Order: sequence, then C-alpha cells, then structure tokens
Amino acid sequence: MIIIKKKIPDDLRIFARSASDSKGPAMSLISALNILEEQRITPEYNIKVIMDFQEELGSPDLPKTVLKNKSLLQSEMLLIMDGTRHLSNLPTLTYGARGITTATITVFGSTDALHSGQYGNYAPNPVFKAAQLISSFKDEKGIVQIPGFYDGVHLSERDKELLNSVPENMDSLNLRLGIANSEEVADTYQEALQFPSLNIRGLKAGWTGKEVRTLIPEEVIIEIDMRLVPETPGDRQIELLRAHIKEEGFYIVDSIPTKEERATYPKLVSLDYRIGSKPFRTEMDSSIGKFLNSALTKVFGNTIINMRTTGGSQPMAPFLEALNIPAVSIRIPNPDNNIHAPNENLRMGNYKEGIISCIAVLTEKLP
Repeated sequence: MIIIKKKIPDDLRIFARSASDSKGPAMSLISALNILEEQRITPEYNIKVIMDFQEELGSPDLPKTVLKNKSLLQSEMLLIMDGTRHLSNLPTLTYGARGITTATITVFGSTDALHSGQYGNYAPNPVFKAAQLISSFKDEKGIVQIPGFYDGVHLSERDKELLNSVPENMDSLNLRLGIANSEEVADTYQEALQFPSLNIRGLKAGWTGKEVRTLIPEEVIIEIDMRLVPETPGDRQIELLRAHIKEEGFYIVDSIPTKEERATYPKLVSLDYRIGSKPFRTEMDSSIGKFLNSALTKVFGNTIINMRTTGGSQPMAPFLEALNIPAVSIRIPNPDNNIHAPNENLRMGNYKEGIISCIAVLTEKLP
C-alpha cells in the first residue's frame, strides 16, 4: 500500500472508467472500515458487504442468489453505495430507483435495399413508417401517448412537498443541459422522475456521412428504453407498447417476415424486449431515513438532500422482495462525473466526504 501524507486538493479528480460508478463509493466504504479497524472502533451491529460485478449487465444472477442465500443475507436495512449526488453536490440520500425495460422495434420495408432512382416513388421507404410510429409515442409536450402508460402513478400533496424541498432551479438546469424548455410530464425535475419514461436510445437505417448511398433502406431499427416506477411494471408497459403498435396499423412478426406476410401486410414490424431491474421505493420518513439523516447531520449539518427516487436503475428489488427490508442509496460521486463516458471522473473532495459519510453511518447508534 502506498501512503500519501501530502494534502490532496478537494477539486483534484481521478479520471478512469468506473472511477465514480462504482469503484470510488466502494473504496469509500472499504477505507471507512479500515479506519475503524485502525482506531479499534467496533460498530454495534454486523455488516454484510455484497459486491455485484454484473450490475452493468442487469444483474442476471442476483435474484436467484439472494433467494438461495436468504437466511445468510437477512438484515435490518440495505445501504446502497451507488449513484450520483444531487446537482448541488451536497450529501445526498436517495430512497428509490426506477426500473428499466428495453425493446427493439424493427420496421421492415423491401426484402433488400433498393436504388432510390430506380424505385423511388414506388417502393415505400420504411424510414417514413418508422417516423410515423415514433411520432405517435409522444406529443409535442413530451407526454407519452400510449394509452395506460402512466396509470397508477399519483403524487400526493405530501409527496410533492417532499419533492419540492430539494433545492433546484429549472432555468439553471435547462441552461446546464443546453435545452430551451423541458418536457411537460410534470411541473418539476424531481416530480418528472416519479413517472415512467419512454426514450428512443438509438436509430439505424441506411448509411450516412462518407458512406451515404442513394438507396431506400430495407429496414429501420428503433432501440427503446422505458424507465419504470413501482406502479408501472415492465411486463405491463411492454404489453401497452405492443397494443399501441398494433393500434397504429402495424402487423407484428416474430422475426424476419415471410414472403406471404410481406405480400399481405403493408406495415410490418418485429418487437423484441428485455425486462431488466425492477423499480423500488422506500418511504422517506421511515426509520432508515431518520437513522441516516441523524448520522450524516452530525458531520455535515443541515445540508442533507433527501431525494425520493433517482432516474437511473439499480438491482435492489430482489433484496426488498426476498428479505423485506428497506433500502436507501448513499450518494457520493460529484454530479458532473460523466458516468459511463470516456472522461468519467471522481472529485477527491467527494471521495473524502464519502469516507466521512460511511464512518458516520457505521458509528451511528441504532434507533
């Protein structure tokens, strides 16, 4: 181990893949445990540490592992060392995460790509059909038009009060994001995170740039991700999507359409999907929330940000369902950490405060 005694500036950053997601938070916990051991401080409760190395793959083995080891993993609460702090970069606790479901829609045209001079004005271009389908998903305000998509989601006045207690300025946020205005699913950013979302994460058709060709593409691939909340399970959202596609006049095939299907149906698509991690939510005024706020307030004062949910996804539902315990995420990385990008980074001040946060929680008296 290399020990550096020189004071490290808080604004110094470590640039590396997984620096903030999630090696930095993991090392904050490990460093805190090392410090407690050196100081001969023993927490008054047992600590079970779980390292999930398949999180970016959707944690496919986690649910069955939790069920198999249910008695071993039984605990009073689950602390998640993952996720980014609020935009203010103040110490942040997050009480839930949206789940995720992905889908691939392929819109079919002719059997092969066709010369646009020879067959333009005759052979339909599937890009226009895909564009019409995509435009049917949302209106100009950004509100999803799939019937039933938001069913079950309701924010009480108390929910809105807690959400609006998070310090945010919409004008500053829009300026930071480089957008003129936000979608109108909800009144604020925090409220928007409480609803399911539908996103076009990728499109593929024909060729562009130096490889551009005067062809009518034979197919268009639409990649979708839908973020889920507890009231909108993934299988339900997929079935709503399927029904909407049919309502728009498309015939859905299982794979490449046959000659008979091509001759019969002018609007052909295939739909493949994958249901990823489930959403979860812990009540903000629960005992775990009071416990964590008590611990962090002792070292950071009344600056703690409590967020109802995060926009991203975390594979925590298996723990909550199998073990029946609450879960809260202790957010450590700086909000401008460029997660998943080539310039992903962790601010050293956040790393140090992460260690302090872990020590505060590990030495807090249980209620």
